[in-house]
Amino acid sequence: MRKDPLITGQYYHSYNRGVDKRDIFMDQADLDRFALSVKEFNVVKPIGSIKERLIELRDSSSGVQHPQRLVSIVVYCFNPNHFHFILKQEVDGGISEFFKRLLGGYTNYFNLVHNRSGALFQGRFKSTLIDDNAYFLKIRSYVHVNYLLHDIPKAKKHLVLSSEKEYDTDNFVLVSKKEAKELLYFYGNNKNFKKECMNVVSFIREERGLTSLLEEDLLP
Repeated sequence: MRKDPLITGQYYHSYNRGVDKRDIFMDQADLDRFALSVKEFNVVKPIGSIKERLIELRDSSSGVQHPQRLVSIVVYCFNPNHFHFILKQEVDGGISEFFKRLLGGYTNYFNLVHNRSGALFQGRFKSTLIDDNAYFLKIRSYVHVNYLLHDIPKAKKHLVLSSEKEYDTDNFVLVSKKEAKELLYFYGNNKNFKKECMNVVSFIREERGLTSLLEEDLLP
């Protein structure tokens, strides 16, 4: 049991990394599968498996247009060996159920594809309540472009996916359209949001430099 309950309607910074700091994405196919899992497992009604879900969508003439979500994603960043989200819990138990499905399902996929067994992630996911507006402004930028705070080897730079692309193009796939609309209304437009993110990144990098992927993230 968690010491502090996850409260519906509240925002959280949720994150985890690979066990023993190992990579959780070995190639583009892994990264694509994780992103697909984030999208398809984030529904109140269980889907069974990604394979079953893709068959269902293929065979359905209409599909589920507006499924009820477990969480609303505000921003995210997937790095080669760890991930970050800012989430709003939409239903009771939503965050825990989302990560149970996501991490369990992706681990099963990863172990099958890469001929391994055992845990892939470092214990349970971590979630911190965001209950301060000033901190929300900072942690939002920190998560959105988190990859810019790490010294990522050139050979692994393609194994990064961030909500930055969604906000830059106004094409929201994993990010909640409602949350994105509210965020961009606050900043005025996506250019202002990007500028704020770069300012936060610049400040953090001046303060502590780039962090190795093998080091624990030092939260702002």
